[in-house]
Amino acid sequence: MIQQNLLDGSASNINLHVKAGMIPISIDHRSEVFWMQQNEPTFGQTFSNAQLSKLLGIPEQYMDTRYPIQEVETGLPVIIVPLISLHAVKKVRIEKEHYYRLIEQTNAKGILVFSPETYHEENDLNVRDFADYYGIPEDPATGSSNGCLAAYLVKYRYLGTDRIDVRVEQGYEIGRPSLLFLRAFHKKSINVSVGGKVEKIAQGEWLL
Repeated sequence: MIQQNLLDGSASNINLHVKAGMIPISIDHRSEVFWMQQNEPTFGQTFSNAQLSKLLGIPEQYMDTRYPIQEVETGLPVIIVPLISLHAVKKVRIEKEHYYRLIEQTNAKGILVFSPETYHEENDLNVRDFADYYGIPEDPATGSSNGCLAAYLVKYRYLGTDRIDVRVEQGYEIGRPSLLFLRAFHKKSINVSVGGKVEKIAQGEWLL
């Protein structure tokens, strides 16, 4: 909206001032992808498989025990949960009692689950993101949480490297399929960018 309606579609860079600080946005006009540069990540507490299996309503064997379940923040914190398959991701059903009990003890109020199996072979990961605390039972496309995921993938070399450029599908389970792009690399610190395209679905005016 800012780029098209306020800047006549000509801008290549925009700075957004949000609660987490100033977030630089760059626009690749050729691919029509908007890239959000995220804050340097911080990695918080870890959780047991037992804790999260009850919360997610799935058996512990659905979790990928090679990697930690961990709180990660690049602006808005989220708990990252690696699962072994797309089947496991589909089976997730948030148990509200366990969810609210856990988030009383955490900075993160959202839960992101992911797997390396996808609906479409050209994509690299499948993601679901849950944030009942914010009134969002499930989000179809979550830039902040996927930024945390990108940092996690790099820190733990989930894809066998400390530099990633991947396609993430989200929202399929609620009938709102979305595609996000993640780029991250690790030098002295972890640098994270999240990209996506935008479609106009409504238009209106504010009367002040």
